[in-house]
Amino acid sequence: MVLSNAVDGSGGRGRTAGPWRNWAGNVTARPVRSVAPASTEELAAAVRAAAEDGLTVKAVGSGHSFTPAAATDGLLVRPDRLTGIRRVDREAGTVTVAAGTPLKRLNETLAAHGLSLANMGDIMEQTVSGAAATGTHGTGRDSASIAAQITALELVTADGSVLTCSAEENPDVFASARLGLGALGVVSELTFAVEPEFLLTAREEPMAFDEVTARFDELVAENEHFEFYWFPHTGSCNTKRNNRSQGPAAPPGKVSGWVEDELLSNGVFQLVCTLGRAVPAAIPGIAKISSRALSARTYTDIPYKVFTSPRRVRFLEMEYALPRAAAVAALGELKALVERSDFKVSFPVEVRTAPADDIALSTASGRDTVYLAVHMYRGTPYEAYFAAAERIMTAHDGRPHWGKLHTRDAAYLADAYPRFGEFTAVRERLDPERRFANAYLRRVLGD
Repeated sequence: MVLSNAVDGSGGRGRTAGPWRNWAGNVTARPVRSVAPASTEELAAAVRAAAEDGLTVKAVGSGHSFTPAAATDGLLVRPDRLTGIRRVDREAGTVTVAAGTPLKRLNETLAAHGLSLANMGDIMEQTVSGAAATGTHGTGRDSASIAAQITALELVTADGSVLTCSAEENPDVFASARLGLGALGVVSELTFAVEPEFLLTAREEPMAFDEVTARFDELVAENEHFEFYWFPHTGSCNTKRNNRSQGPAAPPGKVSGWVEDELLSNGVFQLVCTLGRAVPAAIPGIAKISSRALSARTYTDIPYKVFTSPRRVRFLEMEYALPRAAAVAALGELKALVERSDFKVSFPVEVRTAPADDIALSTASGRDTVYLAVHMYRGTPYEAYFAAAERIMTAHDGRPHWGKLHTRDAAYLADAYPRFGEFTAVRERLDPERRFANAYLRRVLGD
């Protein structure tokens, strides 16, 4: 919330600001001031002004990270005005977009041009730069994260200069800045590889835990995009397979789609979570009833309408990336943990995959990856469950998602990422005075 004007916010020092909170409500920042630049030039001017005043600088997106990755007590750069599609190049198969543009707007604009990203996560409210900077990903046998689809970017560095980065121009910076945690500068625009729009057929169906784990490798290999959710306190899962289709389009009916995606997945689930928070002992029984109510459905639509879904029930989350071969063992250990403990877990455990990529701090850097994500409804105790799950993940050489809760530090992460030193060397060169530092980055990257 803006309290009062200090100076011109279009390119100067910005405004004095009240607290900023993330989507989940577990992170609060109290910046000295905030600015909402509308151009790369205004952003660069704001960074120079902050440097003159000795302030640190952090850019925020939509606040969907659960970590304080964007928190600052200095200058907070807001995304509100740094939005819009800057170029669509059909011949090159790219789209260039301002950093603060929400993924929803990007997807809708691409669809209007008959284009699409190859893969995406399931939330569209994030900004493109926030999603890339923290490693947002969907699930895919061959297609990887949002950051892996970036072909070029524009970066405002600590002295206010602007770097254009790609595999050909400043390639060492590009290798790190696609997933930069906000540690190297403030991204002002991104260029993504896109392709002609295609159709995906989604096949959702319940499957027993034992069957889905026994067939996990097969299901991943046979489907372009495979994921599943295991419901703690039960032996039940819900699976989702997305594959390219020749069509025709057959989206969910308006009524049935609303019932499934809004009434059940949000409205009823909200009530169930609220009941579970009030009466934790009821959660296992509710989970068993809910899992038996799962039904199969198949539909075909353009990619972003299949990949994404509304998420209105607020929660806290921890997610780890493990070597793909560790998937079944780690999930079995997690299931055994829940069964022998007093934990009451109302949220499903999400399992997704990604191919190896070449980004220094990508959670899939250099290895085929499985993601295991644990969640707890906002307002319920989560620390003991997350801590126990984290012990399982780290025993399997897990890498924590940068935007989700974890306790790892630079000493652990330097061993987990073969190219960690490459990233920190670029950081040292671009930001020796730590203009873009905060407490989270000091923990995960070191001083």
